[in-house]
Amino acid sequence: MHISKLQLVNYRNFARATVKFEKGVNTIIGENGSGKTNLFRAIRLLLDDNMLRMAHRLDERDFHRGIGEWRGHWIIISLEFTDVSQDETIQSLFLHGAGNIAAATVDRATYNLIFRPKAAIRQKLGELAPGDHAGLAALRSEMSLADYETIFTGKSSADFGASDVYRSLVGDFDAVIFPAELTPPDIGGIVPGMFSIAREIGFTFVQALRDVVAEFQNNRTNPLLTLLKGKSGEIDPSAFAPISALVSDLNNAIEGLDDVCAIRTDIRETITDAAGETYSPKSLSIRSDLSDEADRLFQSLKLFVSESEVGYEGGIHELSLGGANLIYLTLKLLEFKYQKVKQTFANFLVVEEPEAHIHTHIQKTLFDRLNYDDTQIIYSTHSTHISEVSNVENINILGRDGCVCEVFQPAAGLDPGQIRNIQRYLDAVRSNLLFAKSVLLVEGDAEEILVPILIKQVFGLSLDELGISLINIRSTGFENVGVLFHDLRIRKNCAIITDLDQAFINLTAHPLDSDAEIKAKKKALRSQSSGAARSNRLNTFCQGNVWLTAHFAQHTFEVDFILAGNSAAAVSVLNDIYSDAQTIAQAKVDLESGDIARYGARVLTMANHVGKGWFAIVLGKAITPDVHLPNYLLSALFSAHKPISDETLASIFEHRLKWQLSSGPDFQSQIDAMRDHVGRFRRGEIDFDAVRAEMLKAFPGDGINTILATL
Repeated sequence: MHISKLQLVNYRNFARATVKFEKGVNTIIGENGSGKTNLFRAIRLLLDDNMLRMAHRLDERDFHRGIGEWRGHWIIISLEFTDVSQDETIQSLFLHGAGNIAAATVDRATYNLIFRPKAAIRQKLGELAPGDHAGLAALRSEMSLADYETIFTGKSSADFGASDVYRSLVGDFDAVIFPAELTPPDIGGIVPGMFSIAREIGFTFVQALRDVVAEFQNNRTNPLLTLLKGKSGEIDPSAFAPISALVSDLNNAIEGLDDVCAIRTDIRETITDAAGETYSPKSLSIRSDLSDEADRLFQSLKLFVSESEVGYEGGIHELSLGGANLIYLTLKLLEFKYQKVKQTFANFLVVEEPEAHIHTHIQKTLFDRLNYDDTQIIYSTHSTHISEVSNVENINILGRDGCVCEVFQPAAGLDPGQIRNIQRYLDAVRSNLLFAKSVLLVEGDAEEILVPILIKQVFGLSLDELGISLINIRSTGFENVGVLFHDLRIRKNCAIITDLDQAFINLTAHPLDSDAEIKAKKKALRSQSSGAARSNRLNTFCQGNVWLTAHFAQHTFEVDFILAGNSAAAVSVLNDIYSDAQTIAQAKVDLESGDIARYGARVLTMANHVGKGWFAIVLGKAITPDVHLPNYLLSALFSAHKPISDETLASIFEHRLKWQLSSGPDFQSQIDAMRDHVGRFRRGEIDFDAVRAEMLKAFPGDGINTILATL
């Protein structure tokens, strides 16, 4: 039996979300605050028998903030199981316990936690006339958490994630239309308290490690103590009797030492002298608190480990963070193994961010080896190394849009061949696209190196700050990865950046052409034809897909960089490319000629001379804030990162003002005026349109204004 689906409705930062799981190992990835911990807590509310009973009593903080007024709404957490055990006990949970014995057995079943108003409140809501907003407001004003109840149901048939289903079950708060039926059968039958799936399965939760030493010092959370307590109940009393006798003799011997007896007598006499006989303790002893009972004796045991130094074992607090975390994780896994051998009907191991402080190789080895038979494992992670070795079919991606968290399945709707292509591409570098807010796909090293530098210099913000991952496909096979960005899969913006490879030389054959010229024209014509075909293919691929766009350099990245007005940057690195003075002089003339046939050929010759990747590194050192971004790069950036916030634009303006100030004192008054406008915007005194207008007025020649015109 394994979890096949989790649905969350109005729970914390999930408005409506569906998470799909497969047998074996499943991976949950997402940015900070995307809901990974809340998702795990939802699962634990249904399956973790160690959670306090009061945890099932939810409160107003558990309602999704996006619904506004929470009173009257429901929270629904629904688990769907597949390959349900045919054992009579489990079948009774999903059939008899749910009030449904029509079927002989079930293979697929649900188990739900529903936090809803009590029957009296639901009845009053159902009695409201349609559109009676005043009556609804009055009823809500009288509601409190005391009017809510938590129920568990099974054998439900409703798709809780559908908005229309929610309105039919709970009500339409906008139209003030509520169902008259108090307990619709679609939510399933109520599971009595005597039945509990949590008692019939093996479930171990390994929380994210923040302070391992503190966990070992806390008797409630110490994993070693949990293991020892479990074993203490299995010890034969007769086998433990000799140890108990030894501990008792040891305690008596310590208490009988002359010095111990003398100090005890002195303490007693001093207290009597100070407080008198009436207020003095009736008895006083100095003795060891080492218990001779197995359970309490085990509490005194500590784990000592030698991490690297032979012959010395230290306490947990002496280990490295990674070493301590690995020991903690190991003990929790052992706890799971002990549970698993108890022949439960299903086993679930939920691990939250296991990579903390753990070396890359250990992360990957850990993920590869944690694959127990008859066990469903669910990870959450920030590690690209773990996501690299994860099966893309078993990945759920959590994304955040404001206060709403969404869930994406990157392999949904893809055929096996497409899935294999994606799996092959998602190495530790490229898999970071799964964590990004938006993505740029580029075809080569030059774009991978220079695009981040260009954006940082012009905007003062890195791609990381903007939440953009730039991925080098190292080919023009963008479809293999671009297919991920779709309504069915990852609903995040992705911009493809590639070249049209249009020729910048005259391709007309001439009788006097040399062999080299003939060869160059044929090569340019092939590239141009290939670029046109690529453009048609990618535009068709992106058509109708709101998440995916394609953007083309007219020629190539290097040529279009000069075409945008950046010849000075290329000239400044000539000494790093060539050593011959005559060649440097000729290259300078070519780059500054304004003739695309000359500067295009020259910049490509420079790139090929040292290698495109190395040329990009050298050129990157010459990039300054006055560089001009080619329009196709701007288009790609703002297609991926949209909408751009006013706060982000304000940060860009501040960066541009610092650059203007560093250029000289000529614009001090304009800079001061602009800084004042940005400050007033940040204080909420003016809107951003006023700041934008002032920037255009103060610095009409700044390249940022071309960008402003595109937003």
